Amino acid sequence: MKQVQQVQVVSIFTIEIDGNPTLAFEARNMTEARGLCKEQWLLEDLGALSSGGSTLCGVGAKLAVRRATEGESHVYREAEQSVPASDDLVLAYLVELDGFDHQG
Repeated sequence: MKQVQQVQVVSIFTIEIDGNPTLAFEARNMTEARGLCKEQWLLEDLGALSSGGSTLCGVGAKLAVRRATEGESHVYREAEQSVPASDDLVLAYLVELDGFDHQG
C-alpha cells in the first residue's frame, strides 16, 4: 500500500486594527485566521503593546483579517527566518513597537 504524504498548505494573513495593517501570521484558511482575532491572549498582548505612543488595540478597536500583501508576506518570512524553528505561532508586527530594540 502506497503512503500518501499530506502537505499542509498555509497562507499568510494580516490583522488590521482600525484599518491599519498591524501583524502578519500563517493560518490554514480564513476561518482559522479570523479565529485568531478572538483569542484572549492576543487581544491582551495587543492591548499591552504600543506604537508611536498609542496602544495597538484599545477598547472598541475593530480587528479585521485579510490575506497579506506581497510586502507583508515578505516581512512575515523575514521574521519567521529570525526565530528558532518550533511549532509556535509566529507573529510578525508590521508596525514599529515602542520599547523594542530592533538592532538585534
